[in-house]
Amino acid sequence: MPDRPLLLFPTPETAERTTLPPSPRRIHKPSRGRQGARLSPVFARLQSEFRARRVELQQTAAGADPEQVLVIETVDGVENFANAVKRIQGLEWMGEVETDEIVPDADFYDEVNREKPLSGRLYLVMTNLRALDEMLSLWQRYQSDPNMRFERGLTKFRDVFLSIKDIRRWGVHDRIEETGLLDAWREDLARDGNRPIRCEVELWFRASQAKRREAEGQLNNLIGQLGGRIMGNSMVEEISYQALLAEVPARAAQQIIDHPDVDLVKCDSVMFFRPVGQMATGKRSVEDELSDHTAGVMAAPTGQPVVAVLDGLPLENHALLANRLIIDDPDGHASEYTAADRIHGTAMASLVVHGDLSDGEAPLSRPVYIRPIMKPIPWIRSPRPEQIPSDVLVVDYIHRAVRRMFEGEGATRAIAPSIRIINFSIGDPCRQFTQTMSPLARLLDWLSVKYKVLFVISAGNHTRNIETGVPKGDFSALSKNEKEARTLYGDARHRKLLSPAESINGITVGALHHDSATVAHLGHAVDLFVNGLPSPISSFGSGYRRAIKPDIVFNGGRVLYAEQLGTIQDARFEPRLLRIAPGNKVAAPGTVTGDLTKVAYACGTSNSASLISRTAAICHDSLLEVFEEQAPDIEVNSYIAPLLKAIIVHGSSWGTIGTRLQEILQTPENGHHIRNWISQWLGYGAPDSARVLDCTSQRATVLGFGQLGDEEANLFRLPLPPSLGARRDWRRLIVTLAWLSPVAGNTQRYRTGSLWFEVEGVGLAPTRQDADWRAVRRGTVQHEVFEGNSAVPLNDGDALTIKVNCRKDAGKIQQPIPYGLAISLEVAEGIDIPIYEEIRTRIASAIEIRTREGR
Repeated sequence: MPDRPLLLFPTPETAERTTLPPSPRRIHKPSRGRQGARLSPVFARLQSEFRARRVELQQTAAGADPEQVLVIETVDGVENFANAVKRIQGLEWMGEVETDEIVPDADFYDEVNREKPLSGRLYLVMTNLRALDEMLSLWQRYQSDPNMRFERGLTKFRDVFLSIKDIRRWGVHDRIEETGLLDAWREDLARDGNRPIRCEVELWFRASQAKRREAEGQLNNLIGQLGGRIMGNSMVEEISYQALLAEVPARAAQQIIDHPDVDLVKCDSVMFFRPVGQMATGKRSVEDELSDHTAGVMAAPTGQPVVAVLDGLPLENHALLANRLIIDDPDGHASEYTAADRIHGTAMASLVVHGDLSDGEAPLSRPVYIRPIMKPIPWIRSPRPEQIPSDVLVVDYIHRAVRRMFEGEGATRAIAPSIRIINFSIGDPCRQFTQTMSPLARLLDWLSVKYKVLFVISAGNHTRNIETGVPKGDFSALSKNEKEARTLYGDARHRKLLSPAESINGITVGALHHDSATVAHLGHAVDLFVNGLPSPISSFGSGYRRAIKPDIVFNGGRVLYAEQLGTIQDARFEPRLLRIAPGNKVAAPGTVTGDLTKVAYACGTSNSASLISRTAAICHDSLLEVFEEQAPDIEVNSYIAPLLKAIIVHGSSWGTIGTRLQEILQTPENGHHIRNWISQWLGYGAPDSARVLDCTSQRATVLGFGQLGDEEANLFRLPLPPSLGARRDWRRLIVTLAWLSPVAGNTQRYRTGSLWFEVEGVGLAPTRQDADWRAVRRGTVQHEVFEGNSAVPLNDGDALTIKVNCRKDAGKIQQPIPYGLAISLEVAEGIDIPIYEEIRTRIASAIEIRTREGR
């Protein structure tokens, strides 16, 4: 226990939540008459297409009553439209997607800025011809009589009619063109033109079990007609997910590549066709010279594991890992590995156990649970790349792996029920985040709530070449800072988050271009950055509904580049992803069987996430010590995950990295959006957990926790140190709120519970730093930094009031939502103000008073 441990707030007071004002909108929409002229031909075309599809199906065994999904694009959106859809027999709500990329036109535009892209929603509705006819009849009656009285429950259709920008059928392009399937199949066929090809067939999730079985049978027939087969299926009702693992002959795959408009791809029960086996480690040869590492005497781990790593199989007998891992391999992947193949899992286990070996930190005091979910793929060279197997559906696979930890599997009891942190350092390059939550992200969000566990997820790597768009001669003439700006920002549009990094409940970690390695000579390699910045291979960008993602960034190793020579005109750089310094120093398999002392260097967001999982494990044990010392009677299990999330983010700030990013990104046109731009790269910044866990005389951190239902609020009061009164010394207030929200997978809002805090009486530190105040309320962690130096009179007994509010967002809150809160107040080191002691004594007095009152 440190000399000045974290403090705990007394039990918070209850209150009613704050009512938020509505967001003003000034969107021009067409008149009812203009909408009639625009949409009537569209509805007529849809009717014609439905009838043509019915005739087409009557000539097959598929049946004569087709159901198809309509995509209804609206500007602004209409709340609770799903309830109106359910009122028309034959319509079924499939989901909705928020979009902020609607192109304005003469009918729809922002009245303040006519060029500004509009926000809206895509409503996805399954319909048959009868329901479509009824919806069209409703439209025609409204056109004839704008004052018509809509039947009870159908009034939302009027609002939607006035907001529709476009309406169309979900088609072949939606199912196959944007999923990466065709490119993946071309690559597979080029490697082996005779091997059967596999894919994931994600179905529209129907409310009726009979409809789900019917859809599966329909797909089974269509795939069988191509000479293929169904290899597996998965259904997770809690996240509205149903999918099949299909295999088709190579000739059938080539037919679909050449002519996608085939019966299978036209099947209206299918949402997406996706490739499988894409979540893999890099397919680059590894031939670099490795170093030896002499491990000193280290204490053996004790107790139960709190961190789980879902990754490749590590070299468990490596000198740095021996007796520190609990390997659970129920699928027998070890039989397919050689020692040399065990690169990624060994590196991740090493980082979780030891951190970056260059930093010389002590290993974790607990063992680490390892569940191998990757295995080597056929490859001509050694070591072979590792990937999630292509004979499983990844959602089903991860679901089973996590359920096995907490509930067991078959006759096997729960394998690792003590786990509180799960590291997931693998991303899907075929699922860059755009606007919709991937099934895997939805799964992790649901599992985090179900099992009260925190997922730490890598943002994903993009290792493509950097295209500067600047002629070589001109690039060479640029200053180092100018080169840095060009290489960081020039490739931004290609570096979106990789699934499941958009998860709202997990902590998503991006990589910083930083490590502790010593490099004497770079040779022909180039370090494109001279300042601390996000890694040039790290994913970035906002999360769902423009929430801040990645949440944080952390050391991911420096990536060196080589300039491409030849006849190309523009400066272009290729990453050198080698196993020599620089980078994070990790344990590695040797090149000779039985060599168990080798280390290598690695880079990327996988490293950053693993280092944060290690930090979370350290924070976990510190948190338990605090509760055992200060609140031994509290049952903390429900609060551990949100408190860990809050503590990890609490030490984050943009610092000098944010300053440099602003210099690079800001233009005269985007100045008022610059905070949002920076948060897309940095999230809340780089965490410093030591500042959180170890208070000083001039810095106190206080933790709060509780649980809230809809329309409820809690009040926490932070005693203000009287010695700070009327002084002009610099001071900083940091407040971080975190929770794990239940989710509603088929709604646009998705997040069931919206929590947020407000600080009353913040005149002590009135200037908000770093991320935009609106952006911080869109996810499941709100982190705000306030600074100031004004002289504010304080009396003994004065306090800051922090109000934590809760309201429903995507749907009804079934159970109170647990949350964690961290608040720090500090002055500059060396200022003779005993911040910690004055806050500690006043909190202790408040707890004593509250205890007496409760007797």
